[in-house]
Amino acid sequence: MLRLAWPMVLANLSWVTMGIVDTMMVGRVSPVAIGAVSLGGVVFFTVATFGYALLLGLDTLVPQAFGAGNLGDCRRSLVNSLYLCLPLGFILMAAVRLTERLLQAAGVNAAVLAQTIPYMRALDWSIPPLLVFAAFGGYLRGMNRVKPAMFAGLSANLLNAGGDWILIFGHGGFPRMGAEGSGWATTLARIYMALVVLLYTLWHERRPASGAAAAPLSVDFSRIRRLVALGLPASLQTVVEVAVFAAATALVGKLNPTSLAAHQIAMQMATFTYMVPLGIASAAAVRVGQALGRASPADARRSGWTALALGAGFMGSAGLAFLLFPRLIARIFTPDEAVVRIGAALLVVVAVFQLFDGIQTVVTGALRGAGDTRTPMVCHFLAYWLIGLPLGYVLCFNFGMGVRGLWIGLSLALILIGLALLFVWMRRVRTFQPTPLAATQE
Repeated sequence: MLRLAWPMVLANLSWVTMGIVDTMMVGRVSPVAIGAVSLGGVVFFTVATFGYALLLGLDTLVPQAFGAGNLGDCRRSLVNSLYLCLPLGFILMAAVRLTERLLQAAGVNAAVLAQTIPYMRALDWSIPPLLVFAAFGGYLRGMNRVKPAMFAGLSANLLNAGGDWILIFGHGGFPRMGAEGSGWATTLARIYMALVVLLYTLWHERRPASGAAAAPLSVDFSRIRRLVALGLPASLQTVVEVAVFAAATALVGKLNPTSLAAHQIAMQMATFTYMVPLGIASAAAVRVGQALGRASPADARRSGWTALALGAGFMGSAGLAFLLFPRLIARIFTPDEAVVRIGAALLVVVAVFQLFDGIQTVVTGALRGAGDTRTPMVCHFLAYWLIGLPLGYVLCFNFGMGVRGLWIGLSLALILIGLALLFVWMRRVRTFQPTPLAATQE
Protein backbone atom coordinates (compact mmCIF):
# COMPACT_ATOMS: atom_id res chain seq x y z
CA MET A 1 0.00 0.00 0.00
CA LEU A 2 2.81 2.41 0.84
CA ARG A 3 4.67 1.64 -2.39
CA LEU A 4 1.54 2.54 -4.31
CA ALA A 5 0.55 5.53 -2.17
CA TRP A 6 3.74 7.56 -1.73
CA PRO A 7 4.12 8.61 -5.40
CA MET A 8 0.48 9.74 -5.40
CA VAL A 9 1.02 11.70 -2.19
CA LEU A 10 3.97 13.51 -3.78
CA ALA A 11 1.91 14.15 -6.93
CA ASN A 12 -0.84 15.71 -4.79
CA LEU A 13 1.65 17.86 -2.89
CA SER A 14 3.05 19.06 -6.21
CA TRP A 15 -0.37 20.58 -7.00
CA VAL A 16 -0.32 22.51 -3.72
CA THR A 17 3.26 23.63 -4.31
CA MET A 18 2.41 24.98 -7.76
CA GLY A 19 -0.29 27.22 -6.28
CA ILE A 20 2.02 28.44 -3.52
CA VAL A 21 4.74 29.34 -6.04
CA ASP A 22 2.22 31.23 -8.20
CA THR A 23 1.08 33.25 -5.18
CA MET A 24 4.65 34.01 -4.10
CA MET A 25 5.62 35.14 -7.61
CA VAL A 26 2.65 37.45 -8.22
CA GLY A 27 3.08 38.75 -4.68
CA ARG A 28 6.13 40.60 -5.97
CA VAL A 29 3.97 42.43 -8.51
CA SER A 30 1.21 43.99 -6.38
CA PRO A 31 -1.51 43.16 -3.83
CA VAL A 32 -4.02 43.52 -6.67
CA ALA A 33 -2.25 40.75 -8.58
CA ILE A 34 -2.44 38.47 -5.54
CA GLY A 35 -6.16 39.17 -5.28
CA ALA A 36 -6.64 38.42 -8.98
CA VAL A 37 -4.79 35.10 -8.80
CA SER A 38 -6.58 34.09 -5.57
CA LEU A 39 -10.04 34.95 -6.87
CA GLY A 40 -9.48 33.56 -10.36
CA GLY A 41 -7.86 30.43 -8.96
CA VAL A 42 -10.83 29.64 -6.68
CA VAL A 43 -13.35 30.13 -9.48
CA PHE A 44 -11.34 28.12 -12.01
CA PHE A 45 -10.57 25.34 -9.53
CA THR A 46 -14.26 24.89 -8.73
CA VAL A 47 -15.13 24.45 -12.43
CA ALA A 48 -12.09 22.36 -13.39
CA THR A 49 -12.42 20.07 -10.35
CA PHE A 50 -15.86 19.01 -11.55
CA GLY A 51 -14.36 17.72 -14.81
CA TYR A 52 -11.26 16.21 -13.21
CA ALA A 53 -13.31 14.31 -10.63
CA LEU A 54 -15.81 13.14 -13.26
CA LEU A 55 -13.05 10.87 -14.56
CA LEU A 56 -12.65 9.17 -11.17
CA GLY A 57 -14.91 6.42 -12.50
CA LEU A 58 -11.67 5.03 -13.92
CA ASP A 59 -10.66 4.23 -10.33
CA THR A 60 -13.40 1.58 -10.35
CA LEU A 61 -13.32 0.20 -13.90
CA VAL A 62 -9.58 -0.02 -14.52
CA PRO A 63 -8.45 -1.66 -11.24
CA GLN A 64 -11.28 -4.20 -11.37
CA ALA A 65 -10.45 -5.10 -14.97
CA PHE A 66 -6.74 -5.26 -14.15
CA GLY A 67 -7.43 -7.50 -11.15
CA ALA A 68 -9.40 -9.81 -13.42
CA GLY A 69 -6.46 -9.95 -15.84
CA ASN A 70 -8.36 -8.21 -18.64
CA LEU A 71 -5.88 -5.61 -19.91
CA GLY A 72 -7.91 -4.98 -23.05
CA ASP A 73 -10.84 -3.86 -20.90
CA CYS A 74 -8.53 -1.43 -19.09
CA ARG A 75 -7.58 0.08 -22.44
CA ARG A 76 -11.23 0.36 -23.55
CA SER A 77 -11.99 2.38 -20.41
CA LEU A 78 -9.10 4.73 -21.21
CA VAL A 79 -10.13 5.18 -24.84
CA ASN A 80 -13.72 5.99 -23.95
CA SER A 81 -12.67 8.34 -21.15
CA LEU A 82 -10.76 10.31 -23.80
CA TYR A 83 -13.90 10.45 -25.97
CA LEU A 84 -15.69 11.81 -22.89
CA CYS A 85 -12.97 14.43 -22.39
CA LEU A 86 -13.64 16.06 -25.77
CA PRO A 87 -17.16 17.44 -25.15
CA LEU A 88 -16.46 17.83 -21.44
CA GLY A 89 -13.50 20.11 -22.15
CA PHE A 90 -15.58 22.44 -24.35
CA ILE A 91 -18.36 22.60 -21.74
CA LEU A 92 -15.97 23.44 -18.90
CA MET A 93 -14.10 26.05 -20.93
CA ALA A 94 -17.42 27.72 -21.74
CA ALA A 95 -18.39 27.57 -18.05
CA VAL A 96 -15.20 29.40 -17.06
CA ARG A 97 -16.01 32.15 -19.55
CA LEU A 98 -19.53 32.46 -18.15
CA THR A 99 -18.16 33.01 -14.64
CA GLU A 100 -16.63 36.27 -15.88
CA ARG A 101 -20.11 37.76 -16.07
CA LEU A 102 -20.94 36.45 -12.62
CA LEU A 103 -17.86 38.16 -11.18
CA GLN A 104 -18.81 41.41 -12.88
CA ALA A 105 -22.35 41.16 -11.51
CA ALA A 106 -20.99 40.40 -8.02
CA GLY A 107 -19.36 43.82 -7.87
CA VAL A 108 -15.76 42.64 -7.58
CA ASN A 109 -13.26 45.47 -7.28
CA ALA A 110 -12.64 46.83 -10.79
CA ALA A 111 -8.85 46.79 -10.48
CA VAL A 112 -8.83 43.18 -9.29
CA LEU A 113 -11.34 42.12 -11.96
CA ALA A 114 -9.22 43.72 -14.69
CA GLN A 115 -6.43 41.24 -13.87
CA THR A 116 -8.63 38.31 -12.87
CA ILE A 117 -10.30 37.92 -16.27
CA PRO A 118 -7.07 37.68 -18.35
CA TYR A 119 -5.67 35.27 -15.74
CA MET A 120 -8.74 33.03 -15.96
CA ARG A 121 -8.77 33.13 -19.77
CA ALA A 122 -5.16 31.93 -19.80
CA LEU A 123 -5.97 29.16 -17.33
CA ASP A 124 -9.01 28.19 -19.37
CA TRP A 125 -6.76 26.66 -22.04
CA SER A 126 -5.33 24.29 -19.43
CA ILE A 127 -8.63 22.41 -19.09
CA PRO A 128 -8.13 20.02 -22.09
CA PRO A 129 -4.62 18.92 -21.02
CA LEU A 130 -5.82 18.68 -17.41
CA LEU A 131 -8.56 16.24 -18.44
CA VAL A 132 -6.14 14.24 -20.60
CA PHE A 133 -3.75 14.01 -17.64
CA ALA A 134 -6.62 12.85 -15.40
CA ALA A 135 -7.64 10.15 -17.90
CA PHE A 136 -4.15 8.74 -18.44
CA GLY A 137 -3.33 9.14 -14.75
CA GLY A 138 -6.38 7.11 -13.74
CA TYR A 139 -5.59 4.45 -16.33
CA LEU A 140 -1.96 4.07 -15.23
CA ARG A 141 -2.86 4.26 -11.54
CA GLY A 142 -5.36 1.42 -11.89
CA MET A 143 -2.55 -0.82 -13.16
CA ASN A 144 -0.09 0.12 -10.38
CA ARG A 145 1.96 2.48 -12.58
CA VAL A 146 1.94 5.63 -10.47
CA LYS A 147 5.46 7.03 -10.83
CA PRO A 148 4.94 8.64 -14.29
CA ALA A 149 2.21 10.93 -12.89
CA MET A 150 4.41 11.71 -9.88
CA PHE A 151 7.34 12.61 -12.14
CA ALA A 152 5.07 14.73 -14.32
CA GLY A 153 3.73 16.65 -11.32
CA LEU A 154 7.07 17.27 -9.64
CA SER A 155 8.93 18.26 -12.80
CA ALA A 156 6.02 20.47 -13.92
CA ASN A 157 6.67 22.59 -10.82
CA LEU A 158 10.07 23.53 -12.25
CA LEU A 159 8.51 24.41 -15.60
CA ASN A 160 5.80 26.44 -13.87
CA ALA A 161 8.29 28.35 -11.71
CA GLY A 162 10.44 29.14 -14.75
CA GLY A 163 7.38 30.18 -16.74
CA ASP A 164 6.27 32.42 -13.88
CA TRP A 165 9.67 34.13 -13.76
CA ILE A 166 9.68 34.72 -17.54
CA LEU A 167 6.05 35.67 -18.16
CA ILE A 168 5.09 37.49 -14.94
CA PHE A 169 8.14 39.77 -14.91
CA GLY A 170 8.90 39.89 -18.65
CA HIS A 171 12.33 38.24 -18.76
CA GLY A 172 13.95 36.74 -21.84
CA GLY A 173 12.43 39.24 -24.23
CA PHE A 174 8.83 38.41 -23.27
CA PRO A 175 6.40 41.17 -22.28
CA ARG A 176 5.67 41.73 -18.59
CA MET A 177 2.27 40.04 -18.16
CA GLY A 178 1.73 40.02 -14.39
CA ALA A 179 -1.10 37.79 -13.18
CA GLU A 180 -1.98 36.73 -16.73
CA GLY A 181 1.58 35.42 -17.17
CA SER A 182 1.08 33.16 -14.16
CA GLY A 183 -1.99 31.69 -15.86
CA TRP A 184 -0.08 30.95 -19.07
CA ALA A 185 2.79 29.39 -17.10
CA THR A 186 0.36 27.03 -15.37
CA THR A 187 -1.27 26.14 -18.69
CA LEU A 188 2.12 25.28 -20.23
CA ALA A 189 2.96 23.15 -17.18
CA ARG A 190 -0.30 21.22 -17.54
CA ILE A 191 0.28 20.63 -21.26
CA TYR A 192 3.68 19.22 -20.33
CA MET A 193 2.10 16.94 -17.69
CA ALA A 194 -0.42 15.57 -20.19
CA LEU A 195 2.36 14.89 -22.71
CA VAL A 196 4.46 13.03 -20.13
CA VAL A 197 1.74 10.52 -19.23
CA LEU A 198 0.62 10.21 -22.87
CA LEU A 199 4.12 9.49 -24.17
CA TYR A 200 4.85 7.08 -21.32
CA THR A 201 1.67 5.14 -22.07
CA LEU A 202 2.45 4.93 -25.79
CA TRP A 203 6.00 3.80 -25.02
CA HIS A 204 4.94 1.21 -22.47
CA GLU A 205 2.21 -0.29 -24.64
CA ARG A 206 4.38 -0.81 -27.70
CA ARG A 207 5.13 -4.25 -26.28
CA PRO A 208 2.79 -7.07 -27.34
CA ALA A 209 2.58 -8.30 -23.75
CA SER A 210 0.76 -5.12 -22.74
CA GLY A 211 -2.46 -6.44 -24.26
CA ALA A 212 -3.28 -2.99 -25.63
CA ALA A 213 -3.00 -3.83 -29.31
CA ALA A 214 -6.13 -5.97 -29.25
CA ALA A 215 -8.29 -3.27 -27.62
CA PRO A 216 -10.70 -1.55 -30.06
CA LEU A 217 -10.62 2.22 -30.49
CA SER A 218 -14.34 2.54 -31.32
CA VAL A 219 -16.74 4.53 -29.16
CA ASP A 220 -18.55 2.46 -26.52
CA PHE A 221 -21.49 4.54 -25.31
CA SER A 222 -22.45 2.06 -22.62
CA ARG A 223 -18.96 2.34 -21.11
CA ILE A 224 -19.10 6.13 -21.29
CA ARG A 225 -22.44 6.05 -19.47
CA ARG A 226 -20.85 3.79 -16.83
CA LEU A 227 -17.95 6.19 -16.42
CA VAL A 228 -20.36 9.10 -15.96
CA ALA A 229 -22.57 7.13 -13.57
CA LEU A 230 -19.55 6.39 -11.38
CA GLY A 231 -17.78 9.72 -11.81
CA LEU A 232 -20.69 12.15 -11.47
CA PRO A 233 -21.34 11.49 -7.75
CA ALA A 234 -17.59 11.72 -7.04
CA SER A 235 -17.47 14.95 -9.03
CA LEU A 236 -20.44 16.45 -7.18
CA GLN A 237 -18.91 15.42 -3.85
CA THR A 238 -15.67 17.20 -4.72
CA VAL A 239 -17.52 20.33 -5.80
CA VAL A 240 -19.53 20.24 -2.56
CA GLU A 241 -16.28 20.24 -0.56
CA VAL A 242 -14.61 22.95 -2.62
CA ALA A 243 -17.71 25.13 -2.58
CA VAL A 244 -18.27 24.92 1.17
CA PHE A 245 -14.75 26.12 1.95
CA ALA A 246 -15.07 28.83 -0.71
CA ALA A 247 -18.31 29.94 0.96
CA ALA A 248 -16.58 29.89 4.36
CA THR A 249 -13.80 32.10 2.98
CA ALA A 250 -16.37 34.55 1.62
CA LEU A 251 -18.06 34.68 5.04
CA VAL A 252 -14.75 35.29 6.81
CA GLY A 253 -14.16 38.14 4.38
CA LYS A 254 -17.06 39.95 6.05
CA LEU A 255 -15.19 40.03 9.37
CA ASN A 256 -11.77 41.72 9.25
CA PRO A 257 -8.38 41.30 7.53
CA THR A 258 -6.82 39.70 10.62
CA SER A 259 -9.43 36.94 10.76
CA LEU A 260 -9.11 36.39 7.02
CA ALA A 261 -5.34 36.02 7.29
CA ALA A 262 -5.72 33.54 10.16
CA HIS A 263 -8.34 31.65 8.17
CA GLN A 264 -5.91 31.34 5.25
CA ILE A 265 -3.24 29.89 7.57
CA ALA A 266 -5.69 27.25 8.81
CA MET A 267 -6.76 26.49 5.22
CA GLN A 268 -3.17 26.12 4.01
CA MET A 269 -2.26 23.69 6.79
CA ALA A 270 -5.49 21.67 6.52
CA THR A 271 -5.03 21.41 2.75
CA PHE A 272 -1.39 20.38 3.09
CA THR A 273 -2.08 17.51 5.50
CA TYR A 274 -5.16 16.46 3.48
CA MET A 275 -2.96 15.67 0.48
CA VAL A 276 -1.46 12.65 2.28
CA PRO A 277 -4.68 10.71 2.97
CA LEU A 278 -5.90 11.78 -0.48
CA GLY A 279 -2.97 9.91 -2.02
CA ILE A 280 -3.61 6.92 0.26
CA ALA A 281 -7.28 7.03 -0.79
CA SER A 282 -6.27 6.68 -4.43
CA ALA A 283 -4.11 3.70 -3.51
CA ALA A 284 -7.05 2.23 -1.57
CA ALA A 285 -9.33 2.61 -4.62
CA VAL A 286 -6.80 0.76 -6.77
CA ARG A 287 -6.09 -2.07 -4.34
CA VAL A 288 -9.74 -2.65 -3.39
CA GLY A 289 -10.81 -2.58 -7.03
CA GLN A 290 -8.05 -4.98 -8.10
CA ALA A 291 -8.91 -7.42 -5.28
CA LEU A 292 -12.59 -7.46 -6.22
CA GLY A 293 -11.63 -7.84 -9.87
CA ARG A 294 -9.68 -11.00 -9.13
CA ALA A 295 -12.60 -12.33 -7.03
CA SER A 296 -10.91 -11.89 -3.63
CA PRO A 297 -13.23 -10.05 -1.21
CA ALA A 298 -10.88 -10.91 1.69
CA ASP A 299 -8.02 -9.05 -0.01
CA ALA A 300 -10.34 -6.11 -0.68
CA ARG A 301 -11.24 -5.90 3.00
CA ARG A 302 -7.61 -6.18 4.05
CA SER A 303 -6.53 -3.49 1.57
CA GLY A 304 -9.22 -1.09 2.75
CA TRP A 305 -8.40 -1.53 6.42
CA THR A 306 -4.67 -1.19 5.73
CA ALA A 307 -5.21 2.10 3.91
CA LEU A 308 -7.53 3.30 6.66
CA ALA A 309 -4.90 2.57 9.33
CA LEU A 310 -2.24 4.48 7.35
CA GLY A 311 -4.46 7.50 6.67
CA ALA A 312 -5.81 7.69 10.21
CA GLY A 313 -2.34 7.21 11.67
CA PHE A 314 -0.85 10.07 9.69
CA MET A 315 -3.73 12.46 10.29
CA GLY A 316 -3.84 11.60 13.99
CA SER A 317 -0.15 12.53 14.19
CA ALA A 318 -0.76 15.76 12.27
CA GLY A 319 -3.61 16.64 14.63
CA LEU A 320 -1.32 16.06 17.61
CA ALA A 321 1.28 18.41 16.08
CA PHE A 322 -1.36 21.13 15.54
CA LEU A 323 -2.53 20.66 19.11
CA LEU A 324 0.95 20.89 20.66
CA PHE A 325 2.56 23.58 18.48
CA PRO A 326 -0.21 25.85 17.10
CA ARG A 327 1.59 29.15 17.71
CA LEU A 328 4.87 27.87 16.31
CA ILE A 329 3.12 26.73 13.12
CA ALA A 330 1.19 30.00 12.78
CA ARG A 331 4.43 32.00 13.12
CA ILE A 332 5.82 30.26 10.04
CA PHE A 333 3.33 32.29 8.01
CA THR A 334 3.44 35.68 9.74
CA PRO A 335 5.09 37.59 12.59
CA ASP A 336 1.86 39.56 13.24
CA GLU A 337 0.89 38.70 16.82
CA ALA A 338 -2.85 39.25 16.30
CA VAL A 339 -2.89 36.89 13.32
CA VAL A 340 -0.76 34.33 15.17
CA ARG A 341 -3.15 34.38 18.14
CA ILE A 342 -6.26 33.75 16.03
CA GLY A 343 -4.44 31.36 13.70
CA ALA A 344 -3.23 29.27 16.65
CA ALA A 345 -6.80 29.03 17.97
CA LEU A 346 -7.99 27.85 14.54
CA LEU A 347 -5.23 25.24 14.31
CA VAL A 348 -6.47 23.74 17.58
CA VAL A 349 -9.89 23.33 15.92
CA VAL A 350 -8.20 21.88 12.84
CA ALA A 351 -6.40 19.40 15.12
CA VAL A 352 -9.73 18.05 16.37
CA PHE A 353 -10.98 16.96 12.94
CA GLN A 354 -7.70 15.70 11.44
CA LEU A 355 -8.28 12.07 12.41
CA PHE A 356 -11.84 12.09 11.06
CA ASP A 357 -10.75 13.87 7.88
CA GLY A 358 -8.24 11.09 7.28
CA ILE A 359 -10.90 8.44 7.88
CA GLN A 360 -13.48 9.98 5.54
CA THR A 361 -10.93 10.59 2.79
CA VAL A 362 -9.53 7.06 2.75
CA VAL A 363 -12.94 5.39 3.09
CA THR A 364 -14.18 7.47 0.15
CA GLY A 365 -11.35 6.05 -1.95
CA ALA A 366 -11.94 2.48 -0.78
CA LEU A 367 -15.66 2.72 -1.56
CA ARG A 368 -14.82 4.16 -4.99
CA GLY A 369 -12.72 1.08 -5.73
CA ALA A 370 -15.77 -1.01 -4.84
CA GLY A 371 -17.96 1.03 -7.19
CA ASP A 372 -19.78 3.15 -4.57
CA THR A 373 -19.40 6.87 -5.25
CA ARG A 374 -22.90 7.96 -4.22
CA THR A 375 -22.72 7.34 -0.47
CA PRO A 376 -19.77 9.74 0.11
CA MET A 377 -21.52 12.39 -2.01
CA VAL A 378 -24.69 12.21 0.10
CA CYS A 379 -22.75 12.25 3.38
CA HIS A 380 -20.68 15.27 2.34
CA PHE A 381 -23.67 17.27 1.14
CA LEU A 382 -25.79 16.62 4.23
CA ALA A 383 -23.02 17.22 6.77
CA TYR A 384 -21.44 20.27 5.13
CA TRP A 385 -24.40 22.20 3.79
CA LEU A 386 -27.23 21.23 6.16
CA ILE A 387 -25.26 21.01 9.41
CA GLY A 388 -21.67 22.34 9.35
CA LEU A 389 -21.95 25.59 7.41
CA PRO A 390 -25.28 26.74 8.96
CA LEU A 391 -23.98 25.97 12.47
CA GLY A 392 -20.71 27.75 11.71
CA TYR A 393 -22.60 30.80 10.46
CA VAL A 394 -24.70 30.95 13.64
CA LEU A 395 -21.68 30.55 15.93
CA CYS A 396 -19.68 33.09 13.91
CA PHE A 397 -22.22 35.89 13.57
CA ASN A 398 -25.07 35.24 16.04
CA PHE A 399 -22.98 34.07 18.99
CA GLY A 400 -20.06 36.38 18.27
CA MET A 401 -17.43 33.63 18.06
CA GLY A 402 -16.00 35.00 14.82
CA VAL A 403 -13.94 32.85 12.49
CA ARG A 404 -13.40 30.25 15.21
CA GLY A 405 -17.14 29.57 15.32
CA LEU A 406 -17.18 29.01 11.57
CA TRP A 407 -14.37 26.47 11.83
CA ILE A 408 -16.13 24.68 14.70
CA GLY A 409 -19.11 24.14 12.42
CA LEU A 410 -16.90 22.78 9.61
CA SER A 411 -15.06 20.59 12.13
CA LEU A 412 -18.32 19.05 13.33
CA ALA A 413 -19.28 18.32 9.71
CA LEU A 414 -16.01 16.48 9.08
CA ILE A 415 -16.37 14.47 12.29
CA LEU A 416 -19.88 13.41 11.27
CA ILE A 417 -18.73 12.50 7.74
CA GLY A 418 -15.83 10.44 9.11
CA LEU A 419 -18.03 8.51 11.53
CA ALA A 420 -20.80 7.95 8.98
CA LEU A 421 -18.45 6.66 6.27
CA LEU A 422 -16.60 4.45 8.75
CA PHE A 423 -19.94 2.86 9.68
CA VAL A 424 -20.79 2.41 5.98
CA TRP A 425 -17.40 0.78 5.33
CA MET A 426 -17.80 -1.63 8.27
CA ARG A 427 -21.15 -2.76 6.86
CA ARG A 428 -20.03 -2.83 3.24
CA VAL A 429 -16.98 -5.07 3.74
CA ARG A 430 -19.22 -7.82 5.11
CA THR A 431 -21.08 -8.01 1.81
CA PHE A 432 -18.19 -7.73 -0.68
CA GLN A 433 -18.75 -10.00 -3.65
CA PRO A 434 -16.60 -10.69 -6.73
CA THR A 435 -17.37 -8.25 -9.52
CA PRO A 436 -19.26 -9.37 -12.64
CA LEU A 437 -16.07 -8.84 -14.64
CA ALA A 438 -14.15 -11.17 -12.32
CA ALA A 439 -16.88 -13.77 -12.46
CA THR A 440 -16.81 -13.69 -16.25
CA GLN A 441 -13.03 -14.03 -16.26
CA GLU A 442 -13.27 -17.03 -13.95
